Amino acid sequence: MNTTMTAAIVSACLLASVLIGGWIRHLLPENHLNAETKDTVKLAMGLVATMSALLLGLLVSSAKGSYDTTRGQVIQMAAKVAFLDRVLTSYGPEAAEARRQYRAAVEEGIRRMWPGEARVPAQLTPNAQAGDIIYAAIQSLSPSDDTQRALRTQAASLAVDLAQLRTLLLVQSVSSISRPLLIMVVFWLVVIFLCFSLVAPSNATAKLVLMVAALSVAGAIFLILELDHPFSGLIRISSEPIQNVLKQLIQ
Repeated sequence: MNTTMTAAIVSACLLASVLIGGWIRHLLPENHLNAETKDTVKLAMGLVATMSALLLGLLVSSAKGSYDTTRGQVIQMAAKVAFLDRVLTSYGPEAAEARRQYRAAVEEGIRRMWPGEARVPAQLTPNAQAGDIIYAAIQSLSPSDDTQRALRTQAASLAVDLAQLRTLLLVQSVSSISRPLLIMVVFWLVVIFLCFSLVAPSNATAKLVLMVAALSVAGAIFLILELDHPFSGLIRISSEPIQNVLKQLIQ
């Protein structure tokens, strides 16, 4: 789902509920707006607000868990990238060509996952052709002793691990937020602001406060949706760990 569009729709719905509630207030008879009625509305909305807070907590937990998992995989991938280069370096000058191809593949992968232009979407699909070339280059090494044989085996294992991590990033790129759950939360929030506007004093200050509160809630939902897209938007995972590793590869 489009984060900005969804947040804009939520903001429009909540602001409209505030305005509609104020309009309905002027249509109701005075006996429908007495103190007892307002207390009843506040009690009922307190229950709905509690349920909305619980569901918002579930959304935050789901999005934050997905974000932290993806970030951990990126850090793990950066560590394996650095270690694979060390293994190839330890193998000796015979692995120089494999290292060159490996560095080129890492640079290309970084450009795909973290494009320089903000509006260009990240491409999490692994470059299978580049991966096959690197794996073939590692397997084509001809070890002359047990040490090089062990290093080649370790390098091949690390290459497979990196391919698995890239595939995991692609598989986990789907949204972790349940759309029915999000729709239900927004519906409850609309009901809450509608009823609050219905019993609020009919003055500009009260309406302004309700509108600010509505925008604040919409902003919270926007941040939740941003967490669910860790490679795009405002709250994106930093490429600094793997960029630092790339600098070491180039040296």
